[in-house]
Amino acid sequence: MATLSATSLTHLLGEWRGTGPALRALADRIRLLLLDGRITSGTRLPAERELAAALGVSRTTVAAAYARLRESGHLTSVRGSGSVAALPAASVPRPAGPRAPVEIDLTRAALPGAPEVLDAARRAAADLPAHLPGVGYDLVGLPALRSAIADRYTGRGLPTRPEEVLVTLGAQHAVGLLCRTLTVPGDRVLVESPGYPHALDAVRGAGGRPVAVPVVAASAARPGGWDADALEEAFSAARPAVAYLMPGFHNPTGAVMPAAQRRRLVELARRHGTRLVVDETTNDLGIDAATPPPFPADVVHVGSAAKTMWGGLRIGWLRADAATVRHLAAHRSPWELGTPVLDQLVVAEVLPRLDEVLVARRAELRARRDALLDELAGRLPEWELPVVPGGLALWVHLGAALSSPLALAARRHGVHVSAGPRFGVDGAFERYLRLPFGADPDTLREAARRLARAWGEVRSEVPLAPSFEVLV
Repeated sequence: MATLSATSLTHLLGEWRGTGPALRALADRIRLLLLDGRITSGTRLPAERELAAALGVSRTTVAAAYARLRESGHLTSVRGSGSVAALPAASVPRPAGPRAPVEIDLTRAALPGAPEVLDAARRAAADLPAHLPGVGYDLVGLPALRSAIADRYTGRGLPTRPEEVLVTLGAQHAVGLLCRTLTVPGDRVLVESPGYPHALDAVRGAGGRPVAVPVVAASAARPGGWDADALEEAFSAARPAVAYLMPGFHNPTGAVMPAAQRRRLVELARRHGTRLVVDETTNDLGIDAATPPPFPADVVHVGSAAKTMWGGLRIGWLRADAATVRHLAAHRSPWELGTPVLDQLVVAEVLPRLDEVLVARRAELRARRDALLDELAGRLPEWELPVVPGGLALWVHLGAALSSPLALAARRHGVHVSAGPRFGVDGAFERYLRLPFGADPDTLREAARRLARAWGEVRSEVPLAPSFEVLV
């Protein structure tokens, strides 16, 4: 059974205290951590006395919070194991009958499958018999797909050979493989804050020590992007073994790294012996901006079919020098036995025509983004809405540290959202909320209406403080 120490839980809780009762705030925050997946079901929580000491509250407060979680089914008492987190089958009560709201899930930044995937699947199925005589365990990728990926990089101005490509089980698998292979426990890894939460999970899962660099969403009041001084300081002071970045329509802020800053990053990485990993899973999703160019050849590129084609195609890839590709492939087998052949055949069919697919995808994204922005602006004028030139999500500034309470309130209205701290290190970003716009416009408008009602409930319970922002 996994065990969460009092120190670790304190870091996850972040800025959990509100103006209401401490026991309710603590219970709500632990429940949200469980619902978000940051605490896994079956994890043993720290003893009441230990957590009280770590948080600087009375044991009575922790005991009451735990009791509240037991009542809601999010905590169970197991003899010999103490208090264990649980995920009940129905975590949030819903009104009964035909008037129950349809659930809207805005926790995933993704689009429905592209129509071209269906025709590609038919053609791939016709090609499958040629592969059936083999065993089907593929640790490097089908030659046809590796060639198609290499051709796309070459067409973007980065000459690439098939042996410089490794096909993976999606981008998240690629990032996890890189963390396990390129680092050892205790290594420092530069990450973005806010950033892609599953990449941060992969860093921690490999025993890495995250070094956070701020990224700011652009707005009418300020330009967005990466903090140049913080990047310089992070490389100089921490000398990270690996730096993980998403410079093209960054998740969640939508920022795009300028060419000059990209060149500077390459210089810093070379100087300090850092392996630079560039995640391009959202790079092709420009709405009002062109596709950013690739980094130089000595950078590890991560790509995926999930955001442009369909998340149901669990196909990603790595682009690196041939020696690194062989090294990574050799480290796959202890964890899994390869990438599905049929999925690879589908992606190999779509990839040569991806630019055609992207024309329609970008039009979809523009309509969906604009629908959500318009509805939010009309119903929640106090929120600061970002300027998003591409990507799949809005990084909204709420004006108050109420992201977690809002995420819980939104669930009562049938909208699932990820609170800001899910995207930061050690509980930061309580003033932010990520809102993906991959759903259809009508669904997004309805989600905004429900969020406005949830916001009204949260705001009525906690008075808004003057707006200010601390970057961490």
